[in-house]
Amino acid sequence: MRKIYVIPNIITAFGLGCGLFAIFKMNMVEPGAGTYQLLLSSALLIILASIADVLDGAVARFMNAESEFGFMFDSLSDAISFGVAPSVLFLKFLSLEQGTGLSFFAMCGAMFFSLCGVLRLVRFNVKANEAKGNAVLIAANKKHFTGLPIPAGALAALSAIVFFASPFQQEYLPVADVAKAVILTCIMIVLGYFMISRWKFPSVKMLHVRVPSFHLVLVTVGVTLFLLYGILHFLPLVMLVATWSYIVLAWILSIIRLIAGKKSKTLEDFEPDNEE
Repeated sequence: MRKIYVIPNIITAFGLGCGLFAIFKMNMVEPGAGTYQLLLSSALLIILASIADVLDGAVARFMNAESEFGFMFDSLSDAISFGVAPSVLFLKFLSLEQGTGLSFFAMCGAMFFSLCGVLRLVRFNVKANEAKGNAVLIAANKKHFTGLPIPAGALAALSAIVFFASPFQQEYLPVADVAKAVILTCIMIVLGYFMISRWKFPSVKMLHVRVPSFHLVLVTVGVTLFLLYGILHFLPLVMLVATWSYIVLAWILSIIRLIAGKKSKTLEDFEPDNEE
């Protein structure tokens, strides 16, 4: 029976391998030499790592094979694949002269993103331990996340980097290299802040939509075809829209809650936490 416990950890190791491969692959090239195809392939590796991050926990729960080792292994894997890898890709993509104010600003943005990602994981682990045996906290954690989840933050950062490197952006929305560096650095800082913030971000588990099975199948097929077409022909744009739509949706829900006030019941699940 012990072999069952190995399966979730193998999935976690696969995700970690994807993150490490993306980091080492990008470190083989000079700064600024990160071509669109290289960035895209590295981003796809991080997407695979995010899929593995979802699967390992689901498989562990399904097999009743959750363990303290698996919990810590998953957290450390996330720190590398989603905290460090996006910062490496970000710095390698930029073509900045060493020793300049802009290169220092970009380095600070990358460090801030990675540091906030690690802090986000630490806080998540602490809250997960506090929730053990508390049905109310467990139910709340299934509805939403406190702070932007690190996989979502990593994918949002990568989508912006790949978009600015894509031929689509260069043809239709040309931006100077200096402007790209400033915009992407600001994006890294903003994402880092929201990872450690107390803003609430919705969980997929909170979706409970009752629709007839036929309509559900029809909508699912339609959305799948649309996404597949977009992924095949407009992958950078689809990544950008998909990841940032989630973040913007969370911002809108949280802002509505702040406007409604604490006395209102409107979107009370998105009331920012007052304490860590």
